[in-house]
Amino acid sequence: MKLSDAQTHALETVEARMPELSEWCATIFEHGETAWREYRSAEWYVARLRAEGFTVEEGSGGMPTAFCAEWSNGDGPIIGMYGEYDAIPGNCQAAVTHRAPREGLGYMAGGHTDPHSGLGIGALGGLLATKAAMEAKGIKGGLRFTGEPAEKVRGSKPIHAAKGYYDGLAAMLSFHPFYMLPMCNTVRWDTHCGAAYSMIYRFICDAPEAWGHGDGAPIPQSHSAIRAPGASEALVTMYSMSKSLRDSMLPHQGGWSISEAILTAGQATADNQPAGLAELQYMMRTPTVEMAKQVTAALDRNAAAVAAMTGCRWERHWVCKSRPGLANHAMANVVWDALQAAGAPKWGAEAVKIAQEIQGNLGQMPLTEPFIDEMSQLIAPQDAEAILRRDLPPSQMNSTSDDYTDMSWHTPLARFYIARPALKPNGAPYPSWVMNALGGIPATIDPMVRTAARVCALSALRLLEDADARDAAMTEFNDRTGGGVGGDKWLAPLCDYEPPIDFRWPEYIETPRGRDWWIPAAMPDA
Repeated sequence: MKLSDAQTHALETVEARMPELSEWCATIFEHGETAWREYRSAEWYVARLRAEGFTVEEGSGGMPTAFCAEWSNGDGPIIGMYGEYDAIPGNCQAAVTHRAPREGLGYMAGGHTDPHSGLGIGALGGLLATKAAMEAKGIKGGLRFTGEPAEKVRGSKPIHAAKGYYDGLAAMLSFHPFYMLPMCNTVRWDTHCGAAYSMIYRFICDAPEAWGHGDGAPIPQSHSAIRAPGASEALVTMYSMSKSLRDSMLPHQGGWSISEAILTAGQATADNQPAGLAELQYMMRTPTVEMAKQVTAALDRNAAAVAAMTGCRWERHWVCKSRPGLANHAMANVVWDALQAAGAPKWGAEAVKIAQEIQGNLGQMPLTEPFIDEMSQLIAPQDAEAILRRDLPPSQMNSTSDDYTDMSWHTPLARFYIARPALKPNGAPYPSWVMNALGGIPATIDPMVRTAARVCALSALRLLEDADARDAAMTEFNDRTGGGVGGDKWLAPLCDYEPPIDFRWPEYIETPRGRDWWIPAAMPDA
């Protein structure tokens, strides 16, 4: 593809600002904040975007760590991009070549695994390069950049979608790091991510004296008497019952899964008192919304039975209800052209030395070429699609999950992947800290950030300058939705709940000892 003057200017801007992008990526990596608690990360993005001339709405969609930034160079199409910045509990890793938590923290603190630190800064780099080219070349139009917290629980995008933050865009660019075939340095074609539901089941034992009354056998209310089961027993029973009944929730096809996490348990001393509160979160990933509804119904039945057995009340609170993704070949072609022009990321001698040092620290013989070969290769979208479809039944239209899918029902969207650093197999499996560290060390993560920024900028400017490409993407969007937003094949937002920000999500805390994770660093190996 022949680059326009604006695209050339954007690439020069990315290169000129790479020292800043590298520093910014390291900053977000060090914050390591987890779902719904990304306070410092969101504050950093808001300040940076305002310094770059954007108007920023903080707390967009009722989410304290979300934002929406806008900039306009006059009337014209508006292109959307976004950043994610949430990390995962229990993955605290310093940007070093051996296992070590970040300074002052324990291993149980939050850490970037995907890494969203690089995801957000790669997209931000593309955004700023696009803006610079628009100003330099007089290109009319606008840019919208949303801050998306809690992606790991599919949190913000269903909410932003329902509240209109993706409406009115000419297109949306969705970037994510990856490292394995087929989704490495490519663009999704037909098979986009599927639906995802997540909820918290809350069990409350606030009337233990009523235990047994319905059966005519109430327990004595004596300190030495047997106690009512309470919320801890409800949680354990819900957990084990749902595990044992999992095979009966859905057919054994479609690549669906359910994961669970305990948010709150006990809320009582070890005295002879029933636990008053327990909360269990479920996340289900399914190809279709109908499958997610079926699993929800099964979990609801389990919760009701468990509550009756343990003398509790139960509640279900939504964390997310996310739609499956909608393909757009015209958008995929635009981004594939940009990816070919940008080229796959390349890892230099410093990155190789770091990778070899990690292998040596693990007791391995360092490889001459330690990185996975596919990291520096491109794969055409149709070829990636063919590989992806090998393990899927023909009737399955969506696979895996990520909440970018909610954006795809409001504007033409392309989902693309740029390689993140990963090491070739070399004897024993690598511990998880290795990937986390590679995502934080500048020499190993910067090639991904640079390439992502280049692809975002080249794609955005193509859409801004090429009305035919832009119109083709919108025509396809209208065809697939039966008339665009509100069309007869359009799937409306599923979000009918408030942001679930008030639960006991893991977070950093301030104590007389200073800033710490909610599991204190002073605990052995924590």
